[in-house]
Amino acid sequence: MNTVNVNEVIDKAKFTPFHFKVVFWCLIIILFDGYDLAINGVTLPLLMQDWGLSAVQAGMLASTALAGMMFGAMMFGTLADKIGRKKVIMICVLLFSGFTFAGGFASNPTEFGVLRFLAGLGIGGVMPNLVALTSEYAPARLRATLVTTMFSGYAVGGVMAALLGAWFTPDFGWQIMFFIAGIPLLLLPLIWKFLPESLTFLVKAQKHDNARQIMQRLDDQLSLNAQTQLALSEIKIAEPAFVSSLFKQGRTANTLLNKGFCYSNS
Repeated sequence: MNTVNVNEVIDKAKFTPFHFKVVFWCLIIILFDGYDLAINGVTLPLLMQDWGLSAVQAGMLASTALAGMMFGAMMFGTLADKIGRKKVIMICVLLFSGFTFAGGFASNPTEFGVLRFLAGLGIGGVMPNLVALTSEYAPARLRATLVTTMFSGYAVGGVMAALLGAWFTPDFGWQIMFFIAGIPLLLLPLIWKFLPESLTFLVKAQKHDNARQIMQRLDDQLSLNAQTQLALSEIKIAEPAFVSSLFKQGRTANTLLNKGFCYSNS
């Protein structure tokens, strides 16, 4: 009976079509995640005209999504450890896409604010899980590049919101921006099919058959069978984050220089 370290296999793996699929689908999801948050800036001026809102009221409406993001990030980060990142990502896509789409039917500020808060839960919850999943599957030498590439979709989504707003809102009104946000709902079956579950979660949940199938796709040279045991690298516990840590392990010079830089710019 042999034992294979999952983390070592991932770190040393070559870039394969499997890695491309992980990055691609995470990129698509985070693109619409960024789009859904950015449409506030496009639609609020139009809502102010339609509903006669003041700048303060419009700002309050915009903040509802941000409040939802805060709770979503806390809630879904914990939930992912219990039910898996893939399921949490699917739930978050359903939330941010579904409730943003429903926002196009809002008839008053109260309905709009509630829908934006619920959408914010998904917007905030999906981002850390996408970053974690991409980072987990990326080979060590490409990890920073792949995570940065995936995360760039967030900014692209914001740009897409601005461009589509300029093109479509003059003819179709602010509602069209929210209807476009429903596109990821149509992609859910494909996301479920092609996006893998976290290997760490599968191993911890004793789902070794599923984990071995994924590892075989990561490295087809691996010799795995039903008796192969899978292990995870031990997580090193970091030292407590005291202020004194800023002056340990050769950090003193950088700490003092950064402090001086901050004072010179204040």
